Amino acid sequence: MDTENAGTPPSTTEARLALIDSVLALPFPPGEESEDSGVRSSGPGHHLLILRASQDFWDDRSPEVVEPAEQEIETEFNVLATALSERWGEPATVDLWPYLEGDDDAEGEGVAPEPLGQLCQLAGSMQVWRVPGGTRWLGLAVGQADPEFPIWLLAAVGGTATLPGH
Repeated sequence: MDTENAGTPPSTTEARLALIDSVLALPFPPGEESEDSGVRSSGPGHHLLILRASQDFWDDRSPEVVEPAEQEIETEFNVLATALSERWGEPATVDLWPYLEGDDDAEGEGVAPEPLGQLCQLAGSMQVWRVPGGTRWLGLAVGQADPEFPIWLLAAVGGTATLPGH
C-alpha cells in the first residue's frame, strides 16, 4: 500500500460498508497485474483497503496523541465487525505472525499469499468472515507500517485458497 499518499478513505461507517460491498463484487486483476489507488491496492487474487486512517505521528508520538488515535480506530473496527457479524455470523481470528516467518523462495522472497503478505507487515491478526455464496473471504484488521505512520483500519478480500486451514 502507498504509505506516502493514502488517498481519502471513506468518512462514515455506512460508506466503509458500501466500499467493502463494492470491492467484494470487484474482479481481481488478471495475471500478474496490480493496482494501487492509495486507498485500495489489488493484485492477483486479492484486494486490500484502507477504511480509515489516523493522523501520522511524525511530529509527536506521545501517549497523549497516539492513544486517542488508537481508540478511534479500534472503535470503528468494533462497529464494522459488529455489522459484518450481523450479516455473516461470527468471524474467525487469523494470526498473521506465521506469515511473516514464511519459508523463503529461491530469490529470498516470502511466499505468503497476498493479501496476507502485506497484512502480516502491518498487523498481528485479523478477523475473517467467509462471504456466503462465493469463494471469497473478508478480513478486518488494525495495522500500522511504522510508529510514525498513521494507524489504519484495513479490510482485505481474498480467495479462499489464500487462507490455508481456515
